[in-house]
Amino acid sequence: MLKSLFDNIILVVNSIGAGVILFGRAIGGFRFTKANITRCFEQMASVGVDSLLIVVMTMAFIGMVFGLQLTSIFVQFGAGSLVGSVFAVALARELMPIFIGIVVAARIGAAFAAELGTMKITNQIEALKTLATDPVSYLVTPRLYASMIMLPILGCVGMVVAMIGAGYISSLNGVSYSAFMESASTFLPAYDFIGGIVKTAIFGMVITITSCYIGINTDGGAKGVGKSTTNAVVWSIVLIFAFNFLLSYILIKLDIII
Repeated sequence: MLKSLFDNIILVVNSIGAGVILFGRAIGGFRFTKANITRCFEQMASVGVDSLLIVVMTMAFIGMVFGLQLTSIFVQFGAGSLVGSVFAVALARELMPIFIGIVVAARIGAAFAAELGTMKITNQIEALKTLATDPVSYLVTPRLYASMIMLPILGCVGMVVAMIGAGYISSLNGVSYSAFMESASTFLPAYDFIGGIVKTAIFGMVITITSCYIGINTDGGAKGVGKSTTNAVVWSIVLIFAFNFLLSYILIKLDIII
């Protein structure tokens, strides 16, 4: 049992190290050529445009349910005017980046792992090496830059949609829409909003590196691709929560210093 635990710890440490190396190779593998820019825009469309509808739907319902819960509680204590500010701060700091990360991990992380996993078991990655093409710069780098660019944009859209949804539900439960938005705009620090956007960019990096690493190391045929897809989503979400804690701690400490 102890040997199995030790082996799992070693495996996790090795995977973290390999992931860091993959990130370094991917972030430095971009070259400003027409082909690379085209691949990057294609991945941006896949990550951003194709994920827009589900992000809007998810954040709208999140805004409405939190607006309903917060309004019902705050109105009871005569603090209805604070609903907008409390929700806006919570949304910017935690809710928006976390839910955007989870939604994208479930959709894009699975797709990245499946695509690269299929390429691995069909020897397409080996074919790229034969053609003197670096698989990391060709496959991982466009996905990495696309995710780090598009997740903050999705985060901004999700923030707006969630605020509108929460404001609308609050207006039906004793807090006017204008009062809700005025409270939010007055008490939401720009630092918190920027911090949330930074989180989404880092979550984009985490999702891409995790999914691509698992996809590139797929084996076992079709069954292996399915396993890699599941592992990519699971580990992306776990790492999102871990990085969220770390980033929240850093941002709070920086806010105190500033």
